[in-house]
Amino acid sequence: MADKTSVTLQRDGGVASLVLSDPPLNLFGAEAFASLNDCLDELDADGARCVVWRAEGEVFSGGADVNVFAQADPAQAADIFRPLLGAAQRIEALEVPTLALVHGLCLTAGLEVSLACDIIWATESAQFGLVEAVVGLTPGAGGTQRMAERAGPARAKEFVMTAGLFDAATLERWNVVNRVVGDDELLDKGMRFAHRLADGPTKAHGATKQILRGFRRGGVEEADRETAEAAGSLFETEDLRNAVRSFLDDGPGKATFEGR
Repeated sequence: MADKTSVTLQRDGGVASLVLSDPPLNLFGAEAFASLNDCLDELDADGARCVVWRAEGEVFSGGADVNVFAQADPAQAADIFRPLLGAAQRIEALEVPTLALVHGLCLTAGLEVSLACDIIWATESAQFGLVEAVVGLTPGAGGTQRMAERAGPARAKEFVMTAGLFDAATLERWNVVNRVVGDDELLDKGMRFAHRLADGPTKAHGATKQILRGFRRGGVEEADRETAEAAGSLFETEDLRNAVRSFLDDGPGKATFEGR
């Protein structure tokens, strides 16, 4: 791992947090890309049951460090984007729930990683932007298509082409942000929600994600092809067997889950 680590992995019970901290702007340069991928390497063997993406400081992320682009030719620029795009894809491929907790200003690369998470929470004062157009660029780490997946292509075009800043309430209305909370509530409420996800039926959550990956590939028809196998495989899990027994013996809502 690099000597300087802009992104660190923190563990709190079943929740693992990927924490961006490189004040004052939490910019993404080559080191941040590398440390994020290093943390994802650690996460592969971590056994966490929920993953949180968050940042420290007043600014969630000022986005990509433009200094990286100053001397890059097309081939070098492609190499700049691949590690972050790969990190977004790795986050999407995780079999456990992922939650982005966004505050302050969240631009370009920081937002693109957030869009790779299953669920996004934001503070009331949070502002979001894919503002690459101000330097003649388009988002290179998957933000455009992930915005379109949540908000639709027309909204994604507006979001990217205007290079504007959009507030949390607008993105909640666009179905990009799942929940908006008070500025002083995000970490406390967000982490409690993360622990709720971590305490749930982890294998079932993974099956849900498998079905939705099918939906992304080919709509309802492809998701239907995934569903029987994904749901059926859960009958091999301890969590399902124990929860069914608990439901029959004690009624609904009494089961606990171990992620097995």
